[in-house]
Amino acid sequence: MLHCFVLDCSGSMLSGQRLALAKGLLIALFDRAGAARAEAALVCFGGMSADVRFGPAVPRWWNERWLEPVGAGGGSPLGTGVRRAAQLLESSARRRPAQQRWLWILSDGRTRDEPARPPAADQVVFVDFERGALRLGRCEALANAWGARWITPEELIG
Repeated sequence: MLHCFVLDCSGSMLSGQRLALAKGLLIALFDRAGAARAEAALVCFGGMSADVRFGPAVPRWWNERWLEPVGAGGGSPLGTGVRRAAQLLESSARRRPAQQRWLWILSDGRTRDEPARPPAADQVVFVDFERGALRLGRCEALANAWGARWITPEELIG
């Protein structure tokens, strides 16, 4: 199994400690993947780019030191992040066609991008960090359009 995590590192994720919460969840999710001997990958997007920060590999000693240097700022190029994850998932599908591939998108949805669902993702989960009175609902809308699961961070914690 491969869990590909796509983390929104845009400026809006700094509001209300969203990025800090997302990093904490990633540590727990990487720990779960490592315990299950599943592969994991991390793609971070923000500003004008998206970069693979880890994997795909089995996380053997993942901890907060890996995530400390991940900062936030600039715009929300969700489309760029999803395309980078799609490349990673497609490569994995060629290498190991029978492998189950999960795509996790951790974002507040503050973007105008409407990327297509990566075909190599067997399961997709949107973890929606949007908070406040004025909600745009973009993560939920994309999850519905993709036939994906839409959850809040609190649902993962509980």
